[in-house]
Amino acid sequence: MGETGKKYMTVEELKVHNKPEDLWISIQGKVYNVTDWKKEHPGGDSSLLNLGGQDVTDAFIAYHAGTVWQYLDRFFTGYYLKDFNISDVSKDYRKLASEFTKMGLFAKKGHGVFYSFCLGVFLFAFCVYGVLYSQSLFVHLCCGGILGFLWMQSGYAGHDSGHYQTMSTPFYTNLAQILTGNCLSGISMAWWKWTHNAHHIAVNSIDHDPDLQYMPFFVLSPKLFNSITSRFYGRKLEFDAFARFMVSYQHWTFYPVMIFARFYMFVPTFFMLLSKKKVPNRPLNIAGIIVFWIWFPLLVSCLPNWTERMMFVLVSFTVTSIQHVTFCLNHYSADNYMGHPTGNDWFEKQTSGTLDISCPFWMDWFHGGLQFQLEHHLFPRMPRCQLRKVSPFVKDLCKKHNLPYRSLSFFEANVATIKTLRTAALQARDLSNPITKNLLWEAVNTYG
Repeated sequence: MGETGKKYMTVEELKVHNKPEDLWISIQGKVYNVTDWKKEHPGGDSSLLNLGGQDVTDAFIAYHAGTVWQYLDRFFTGYYLKDFNISDVSKDYRKLASEFTKMGLFAKKGHGVFYSFCLGVFLFAFCVYGVLYSQSLFVHLCCGGILGFLWMQSGYAGHDSGHYQTMSTPFYTNLAQILTGNCLSGISMAWWKWTHNAHHIAVNSIDHDPDLQYMPFFVLSPKLFNSITSRFYGRKLEFDAFARFMVSYQHWTFYPVMIFARFYMFVPTFFMLLSKKKVPNRPLNIAGIIVFWIWFPLLVSCLPNWTERMMFVLVSFTVTSIQHVTFCLNHYSADNYMGHPTGNDWFEKQTSGTLDISCPFWMDWFHGGLQFQLEHHLFPRMPRCQLRKVSPFVKDLCKKHNLPYRSLSFFEANVATIKTLRTAALQARDLSNPITKNLLWEAVNTYG
């Protein structure tokens, strides 16, 4: 008990409260018990579990508007943190976030949402019209490409609405998520938010970031050769003979796998919506997925034969794979680490685990704002139309504290990613690194 009657606890004492059944966090020196709240947390429980027992001020500022602070007192334990030191980086980051708030950059959304909606309606109508009223194979394939491009743009729109309120009310924002994600793309926004929020908090943590856990297809670090346990999925990522074989050629299979990456998103969507896991707006999410699986197969069935149908789907998946590739470029060649994300170096982890894609301003629409990946990770609530404006400020802050600010062209980022995959592939081929049940690998290498 302090002189003013306040109760204090140390950083070490706070660390003890990092379990699902006993989960405390600290924000600006006040300690909160979020054990019962974690299942109700709009950002999912993984965000709280990853940072449990720590000061999470920087992450809280990044993900929550000023209006949310008023609700914290209901979780206040009565304790204050007495020996936590705020780094100079954190001080500058919080100051920068405050300045951006005063400038209104989080509130000024521009007309991007309206333009995206209009473009989406036009592309969908054009695609349907071309399939139904043309007999030309060329037109049908063009329509497949247009559908793939529509999925890219709807993915960006869904990403925007998943991070901040794009519409006039939260209800309409949630509705926009269901329309762009579930109904139009066949991907549950509930599943996407669950994995994506965990990715943001634990960016490029090998065992905590789900966006780095694509065994058996891709491995970025030899640490995964030890069949580590995913702290996000709660299961072992087996590096067996089949995984070694696939990873050994991952720099060759990267782009082909990206073409079919959409299937990866379809499958966990079904598993999550049909699981016992608590899913926000489960009925609405399921209804949206049903809508997709009605209109998409129906549209494909309108094509004259199975050859055109398969070509149509392949073209649409190939075009939208550009977006999947871009997601990988933003992180695969950046630094990664093993272990829990920590609250006291949150800014530093974002800078080390992300990579920007440099492009002229007139190409911003193509990348959906994600070319400013570091800016987005530091200020996820900021509308994409503002990210180019804040980029110089972020670059200056990184320079001041000697932190990496990496920006490569689209081509250079592809080269860097393939090099990273190739390095891990060559390490996986090393037969001096034994694995269990290696019969397939031995057979391939013995008999070619």
